[in-house]
Amino acid sequence: MVHQVKQYFPDVPKIAFEGPGSKNPLAYQDYNASEVVLGKRMEDWCRFAVCYWHTFGNSGADPFGGETYTNRSWNLPLADASLPPRERILEAAKCKADAAFEMFTKLGVKFYTFHDVDLIDEGADLAESQGLLDDISDYLLAKQNQTGVKCLWGTTNLFGHRRFMNGASTNPDLAVFAHAAARV
Repeated sequence: MVHQVKQYFPDVPKIAFEGPGSKNPLAYQDYNASEVVLGKRMEDWCRFAVCYWHTFGNSGADPFGGETYTNRSWNLPLADASLPPRERILEAAKCKADAAFEMFTKLGVKFYTFHDVDLIDEGADLAESQGLLDDISDYLLAKQNQTGVKCLWGTTNLFGHRRFMNGASTNPDLAVFAHAAARV
């Protein structure tokens, strides 16, 4: 399957500084990236980043109810049963990356952050998961080069999966500890 890049937020313009008097809800009213404050541009003082999980991966689930963000269009390839599982996971991750980088550039942020599983779902086993992460990393590097947006930090999620219910590096199950160590 050849990935087709699409626009996810066609009605959202690039967010610009319009000043405190602006009535535009899609404008910066206080943050002016190029304004010099104490000898540095505001964007150098305030290194804003968009968090991949909170913005593009969060399902909206909480202890009182199920997922509320089920119709995010960048997640739709996960439901495409015509694709083999690995391709389905990779295609959904590319769609999520397309949506994310479109939003990053429209917001004018220069950085993003992530956990490994925010970028792409896990595969059937650790080897497949690491292969998928390698594949999406190449795609993200291309998006970074295309947009100038950089990764501020990335880490591994060693708490979200039930395998880590007794910890990751402190887990009494050697297989879980080894899995965590391999991901780090």
